[in-house]
Amino acid sequence: MQTTFSPDQLKDPATARSNEILRACVHCGFCTATCPTYQVLGDELDSPRGRIYLIKDMLEAGRPADEKTVKHIDRCLSCLACMTTCPSGVHYMHLVDHAREYIEQTYKRPAGERALRWVLARVLPYPGRFRLALLGAKIARPFRGLIPDRRLRAMVEMAPAQVPPVSRNDDPQVFPAQGRRRMRVALMTGCAQRALNTDINDATIRLLTRLGCDVVIARGQGCCGALTHHMGQTDSSHGFAAANIAAWQREIAGEGLDAVVINTSGCGTTVKDYGHMFRNDPLAEQAAQVAALAQDVSQVLARLMPQGEAREDLSNEAKAGVGGIDADEVLRALHEARPAEAHGLRVAYHAACSLQHGQKVKTEPKALLKGAGFEVVEPADSHLCCGSAGTYNLMQPEISGQLKARKVRTLEAKSPQVIATGNIGCMMQIGSGTGIPVVHTVELLDWATGGPKPPRLIAD
Repeated sequence: MQTTFSPDQLKDPATARSNEILRACVHCGFCTATCPTYQVLGDELDSPRGRIYLIKDMLEAGRPADEKTVKHIDRCLSCLACMTTCPSGVHYMHLVDHAREYIEQTYKRPAGERALRWVLARVLPYPGRFRLALLGAKIARPFRGLIPDRRLRAMVEMAPAQVPPVSRNDDPQVFPAQGRRRMRVALMTGCAQRALNTDINDATIRLLTRLGCDVVIARGQGCCGALTHHMGQTDSSHGFAAANIAAWQREIAGEGLDAVVINTSGCGTTVKDYGHMFRNDPLAEQAAQVAALAQDVSQVLARLMPQGEAREDLSNEAKAGVGGIDADEVLRALHEARPAEAHGLRVAYHAACSLQHGQKVKTEPKALLKGAGFEVVEPADSHLCCGSAGTYNLMQPEISGQLKARKVRTLEAKSPQVIATGNIGCMMQIGSGTGIPVVHTVELLDWATGGPKPPRLIAD
């Protein structure tokens, strides 16, 4: 794609990066085949190719964002399926992030929308505030039919029937490894997840310590910054990210870290991009180091609970006396701990977009579940978004609802006994549309290796 940015415009690092991305696009349209909003709405401007044209025209002209451009950019899920499909390697994520920042700087939204975004940005990233908001939404739920704004109704409907009590496992501390220490990792406890579902972090800690990890809950960590980053609120998102970088750097400088483990894939995609976010900042080197250490929990577990060739390689290392690891002994003990009722349980695996498209982690969760004795099935069109996408289901409830209904249909068509995924947003979205219990992948793996049965399976 030809671009006509002036030399002065290209002095801005964000514009220079967008110029590189735009020039990589060859207008092929492959992205339209996998774009959820294009499939639902059928409008070229609601496809990645259409949005790319809108962004190009807006940035090249240097004009304030207009209503038309904002509408179609706001409708983008940032599911990044287009990046998986694109044969030219167009980095759409960085382009749309720049567009959102530009919109935030140059466009004045209607008062109601500004108020909604203000509330979301100041509530969701803070577990205490979010917990209070969920309790308020629970009280308001019987009256939701009287709420005129569909977005506010969606916020009320999102609240779980029961708000879990605070888990003290999320407090700063270190959980020591059981037996020989194999790794020392920091666990990102997140923000919204701490208010919505405390079972996920609890299961992650149990599983990692059982597999020989010291698990550090670093003092000073918090929201990854994704929620405000995707609203274009760069100062806020970078503030959250800088606090995390500082918290994990203190651990790196102390006893060291082998990984920063993240069990919410939406957060993982953002943390892995810290190097890019801070590329022109004094924190650039530290941010890049943290980004390099960031791993989805399934990636770490694939090293600790290897299957197939990976298991063979680890066994060979153990025989050679590397790291004091006996993979066969570890796996044998884990399989012996597996409860009989877990073996053969039919699990429909939902691949979160932020995991399969944002982080390119596709095989590890399925391999781990199969290795733990579960029967794993996948829905049709597993590459398509469920419609959660951070705050998307709150700000675009109509489109989100259509995507949820389609995802639930394809999952239920597999007749699973349980649905597993690696992202709290997907869990809440899918769980609100089906009676089949929805749990985090790590909860099933914890159960299969000696931990308690996931509460959702007991309740249902």
